[in-house]
Amino acid sequence: MSTPARKRLMRDFRRLQQDPPAGISGAPHDSNIMLWNAVIFGPDDTPWDGGERICFCLSWHKCLVLRTFKLTLQFIEDYPNKPPTVRFVSRMFHPNIYADGSICLDILQNQWSPIYDVAAILTSIQSLLCDPNPNSPANSEAARLFSESKREYNRRVRDIVEQSWTAD
Repeated sequence: MSTPARKRLMRDFRRLQQDPPAGISGAPHDSNIMLWNAVIFGPDDTPWDGGERICFCLSWHKCLVLRTFKLTLQFIEDYPNKPPTVRFVSRMFHPNIYADGSICLDILQNQWSPIYDVAAILTSIQSLLCDPNPNSPANSEAARLFSESKREYNRRVRDIVEQSWTAD
C-alpha cells in the first residue's frame, strides 16, 4: 500500500543515499519502511568522538574504524505532518536523552515541521550531542554535570563511549 507517508519516506531515503550528510546514515528495515535504523558518528574532537567501533578492512594493511551511535526511528502514517519517535539504541549519557534512549529535542516535539526530513532529523540529533540544552533536561544528572563540571561530564561521556566498544 502506497500512502503519502510511505512515498515521502521513499523520497527521504533516496535523498539520504544520494547526498548523505557527513556523519550520519539511515535506512528503513527491509520489510517495513515505517521503521528505520540509523547511526550517528560522534563529532570529531568531542567527548562523543569514539562510539561503537565498526571496522571495515580496506586492504590487507589498512582498516578504517568508524565510531557510531545507533538509533531507531518509528514513523506513523501522519508523517511528515507528525514527527517520528526517535530513540538511541546505544547507551547514552546526555542532558537531553532519557534512560530509555528517547530524545528531548524541540524539532521532535513542539517545533516539528513537515519540511524536516530524515537527514535533517539525524543532523539535528548529531548537533545536539555537542550542544545540549541543560535547561530542558531529560537526564538531570547529566544536565547538572554539564552545567557545573564540564570535566566530570566529559569523563562520564567518554566512559559511556568506551563501554560501547565492548557492548553487543
